[in-house]
Amino acid sequence: MSWRSLFPFASHTLDTPGGRLRYLDEGPRDAPVLLCVHGNPTWSFLWRDVVSEFRASHRVVAPDHLGCGLSDKPQNWGYRLADHIDNLGRLIENLDLQRITLLVHDWGGPIGLGAALAEPARVERLVITNTGAFPAPGMPARIAACRLPLLGPLAVRGFNAFSWAATFMTTVRGLPPDVAEGYLYPYRSWADRVAVQRFVEDIPLDPGHPSWPTLVGIAEGLQRLADRPGLILWGEQDWCFTPWFRREFERRLPRLASHPFADAGHLVIEDARGRVLGLLHELLDTTA
Repeated sequence: MSWRSLFPFASHTLDTPGGRLRYLDEGPRDAPVLLCVHGNPTWSFLWRDVVSEFRASHRVVAPDHLGCGLSDKPQNWGYRLADHIDNLGRLIENLDLQRITLLVHDWGGPIGLGAALAEPARVERLVITNTGAFPAPGMPARIAACRLPLLGPLAVRGFNAFSWAATFMTTVRGLPPDVAEGYLYPYRSWADRVAVQRFVEDIPLDPGHPSWPTLVGIAEGLQRLADRPGLILWGEQDWCFTPWFRREFERRLPRLASHPFADAGHLVIEDARGRVLGLLHELLDTTA
């Protein structure tokens, strides 16, 4: 089976200053919105089961960040956290999305939450999965190696090491071949992998990093979203976003019901698909 059969959705475009941003927009236009924001090195393919499951009752919007998925991949764009937040905010405003349930994963956490803080009245619920939105205590060595001069770009962009490794280091159960193919499809060349490298480089670890003020601003702003209901769905076997991050979200967003999955990894929706979808149904039904 080809990955395309798993992803039978139409792609829409939004013009941004950096290029065309592609996004999925499925379901009734006047329905409550599920806004699904991916991270690195994934794309809207991550949310395919959420789209299929909920598009009959909700408007499900899932963008590909610039440089990712089916979006344009400009070689000289900024690729800073603030740039991605601006693009997501532009999409929210352009589509006039209201009554949003925000689902985030990996880099989608700070990007999605940053956009939510800019327009909090549009956001009704939060669903947090294996991500961060505040300064971290450190960086795993295998990611730090991808930031080394010369060696990092050679591995990430030349040999596709980051995306390829993500197909087997991010789950406990493993990905079927067609699913792995789907995740890798947009990142087939050096030029295609520009955002994968730039995301790695944009991880802010100290106040001297250009994206540090943006991340700290998001962290300090989370209190403005602390009254929203929602979920924390966490793969506990994630070697990058460890349970430390889950506990920090539990502390900062105490209204979110936390569900750690001991048998799931970073791509929690791949390892625990049925449980994730079931909890989403329960959240949407009980807080409608």
